[in-house]
Formats: sequence, structure tokens, C-alpha cells
Amino acid sequence: MEGRLLFLCAMVLCISITAMSVHCEYHKENPHHGHMKEKKTHLHFYLHDILSGKKPSAIMVAHTKTLIGINFATPFGTVYAIDDPLTEGPEPTSKVIGNAQGLYVSSAQDILSLVMYVDFAFTTGKYNGSSLSVFSRNPVMEGDREIAVVGGRGKFRMARGFAELKTTYFNTTNGDAIIEYKVTILHY
Repeated sequence: MEGRLLFLCAMVLCISITAMSVHCEYHKENPHHGHMKEKKTHLHFYLHDILSGKKPSAIMVAHTKTLIGINFATPFGTVYAIDDPLTEGPEPTSKVIGNAQGLYVSSAQDILSLVMYVDFAFTTGKYNGSSLSVFSRNPVMEGDREIAVVGGRGKFRMARGFAELKTTYFNTTNGDAIIEYKVTILHY
């Protein structure tokens, strides 16, 4: 009888302990989350990726010992660091509205395709101090293509969306390019 009573007390104690609420500061719900309204923003700008000249905006930081596949200005396996200007129009003299900083890797053997890890920072106007983050595959030789926007900061906090890209200028000899970006993002 004593064994059953002891077992019953132990079970009641276990059930009581597991049913107790635990308060901790590890996780806290945002009380304002329900009041934040999601916005949809469309952006249109041009990226100037210049590999040639005395002051290139993209430079090779790593490459393979042997060339594999088609011989482009950006051969398979090469990694480039970029600080590309973003402008309102396709002309190099257009107003600069920001810059794209990050890396891209030439990731295909038979075609020109890049994987991009880039932060698009805006330095003027309504979005000054805000940026968008891209981590996506960019099949350069396709006329119209799409890349993923995976984050942002400032006015683009918690951004997600996509950018439609179209090459307006591309020099296959030196790799210089001007790319039109039409971006659609959802953010708070």
C-alpha cells in the first residue's frame, strides 16, 4: 500500500512539474508585430559592373589553376569582389543612387552563370541608409532573368522578393556590363 501511495505521489508531482508554466527571457513575442503593415515596393535602377580600366568596380580575388569550359572574361571557378555603382539610368554619367557590394562566383562550366552574394545599399533619396540582400543564381546569358531578394535592412527590414534583370550592355572580351534591375519586394 505504501508503495502505491509513494508511486501515486511521484506521478502527481511529475504531472504538476510538467504542467507548470516557465517564464524566461530567451524568447519574447513582439507586441508591435500585429501593428506592422507589410508594404510592397518597386525599384528600378542600373548596376555597372566594370572589370576593365584603371579603376574597376569588380576585381578577381580567387581563380582556379586551370581553365575549364568556355573561356569568358569570368571563367568557371573565379570569385570576384564587387563595389558596383547603382544609377538611375543606363548611362555611366547617370545619377548614382547607391552601390552593390559583395561577391560573385562564376559557377557554370559551359555557360556564363554566376552565384551572387550581394548587398544593394542605397545612398540617396527616400531609401538612403537602407539596403537589399541578394543570394541567388544569375544565368547571365539568358536575356531576361530573375534573382531572389532574401533580406534587407533599414526601410527594407525583413524584405523578400525578386529582381528581374536585363543586360543592357555586355562586353564579352573584358566582362564589363550594365544590368537593368526591376525589383519587387515585400517588407515592413
